[in-house]
Order: sequence, then structure tokens, then C-alpha cells
Amino acid sequence: MKTRLSINGETHEIDADARTTLLDALRHHIGLTGTKKGCDHGQCGACTVIVDGRRVNSCLTLACMHDGAQITTVEGLGSPGALSPMQAAFLAQDGFQCGYCTPGQICSATAMLEEIRAGWPSHVSVDLEAPARLSVEEISERMSGNLCRCACYPNIVEAITRVGEAETVAEAAE
Repeated sequence: MKTRLSINGETHEIDADARTTLLDALRHHIGLTGTKKGCDHGQCGACTVIVDGRRVNSCLTLACMHDGAQITTVEGLGSPGALSPMQAAFLAQDGFQCGYCTPGQICSATAMLEEIRAGWPSHVSVDLEAPARLSVEEISERMSGNLCRCACYPNIVEAITRVGEAETVAEAAE
């Protein structure tokens, strides 16, 4: 099946079996290996990418379902010479050990901050009508779909907190 995918601002046409997951299309058909295959059951979050602004477990969705969608992988968030704020924060806060889950964590955290900015409540939001607040509880709940076997959670939460606070300060200055 021919599918046109817009990934990190570039269009890629693949000819793959209709059952090809987005994860396998990214890794095997396009050569973007930043997105990792962890459990292959949508339980670990290592394969998280951003599709049209929303977090998606790429192992649970078919590539052909995203024809024309805007897909962002960890490679599209920044580059070695120009890290995204979240990538830089993970590095500065030592938010990883083995690094296997890190691409999914960074994609998830980036999209999660957009959810908070948009006012989307979570399971732990106290007031569903009030703007969502950046807190350890909110971050932990919203990131609960991303597992880290090295248990770097405190550093991951700190990295997300720093980026979220910096964005809040920048918005207030505008």
C-alpha cells in the first residue's frame, strides 16, 4: 500500500503492507531509528511520537492511517547542534541512564506541555474548569504511559518542570 507520510517536515512515500505499524515504517522504511520498539504492546511509551500535535504510541497505529498527518519524531524536535528545550533539559537534568526510553519520554513530555497549555485536565486535576497547573502530580500522571527501567523519574520530572516554568515565564513576558 502506498502511503505518504509527512515526518519532521519532510514528505516520505512508502510502499508497505497495510499492516505496517507507524513504528516499523519510521524505523525500517524511512530509517529514523530514534523512535524505539520497547514492548510492542503500547505499554511502555518508548515508541511515542507526536501526530498532529498529539502523543501517539507508534507501535499501536498503522502507518497508512496517517497519510497526510504531520508526524514529529525525536529527530524532528532538535538536532545535535540545536537541541529543543526539552532535549536540552533532559541532558542538563540527567533525565536518562541507558537512554532507551528517552526519545519517547521527550516526545511525550513535549506534547504533554502543550496539553497543559491548552488547559486539558488530567485524572489528578483538582478543578476541571480551571487552567491545568504544572505540578509534580500533573507531570507524573500525564507521563504515566512512559516507563523508564532505569528509574530516572525524578530527573525526568525536573527536566519537564524546568521547561514548563521557562515557557510560562516567556509567555508572561510577551
